[in-house]
Amino acid sequence: MDWEIISYENEKFNELMQQYEAAIKIIKTKLELIDQELNFKYGHSPIHGIQYRIKSIESIKGKLKRKKLDQTVAAIKKLYDIAGIRVICNYLNDIQYIAQLLVNQDDITQIKHSNYIQYPKNNGYRSFHLIVSVPVYQKDGKINVPVEIQIRTIAMDCWASLEHELCYKNESKTNNDIKIRLKECADKMAQTDLEMQKIYLEINRPWDGNR
Repeated sequence: MDWEIISYENEKFNELMQQYEAAIKIIKTKLELIDQELNFKYGHSPIHGIQYRIKSIESIKGKLKRKKLDQTVAAIKKLYDIAGIRVICNYLNDIQYIAQLLVNQDDITQIKHSNYIQYPKNNGYRSFHLIVSVPVYQKDGKINVPVEIQIRTIAMDCWASLEHELCYKNESKTNNDIKIRLKECADKMAQTDLEMQKIYLEINRPWDGNR
């Protein structure tokens, strides 16, 4: 395969990346407006933070290779996770509510979702994954661009970040015992999330009950 088909000098590649960047800005703004409205109406700001990224050219090439796709701009459009947003919520109940409010918007189309909170991965990973399509308007017309959104609690994000750092940097040292201990940490954090949600509801009148 010609690995030079995709490059920073490729005009079509750069144009596609600009479309992904625009899509991220649109979704990020929508999420911020949802958070502001809920804070205004109910005095509860469910979003703790928003992170976002565009996959690097090296990561894109690697994924195309793993999927046995051509190293072309056309093939990139078959991938759904080039543009990614991570939404960190305060409580468990916030996750599904934020996701629902987003996909209910007229110009957002849900492509798929994966509920790794209800059905965690074997290693203990928990998060709600959502892939949506958002229209990006350019001078030549409207383009629908996919964006992957991960919605998780602070505890889930803490575990995922540390687990990735520990396992990615020390893959050769990550034996079965360590994997079991990391899974136990994930389970304990999941229990903490449940308890923190209960405490919040005991202290506050449920904000989602006032909708």
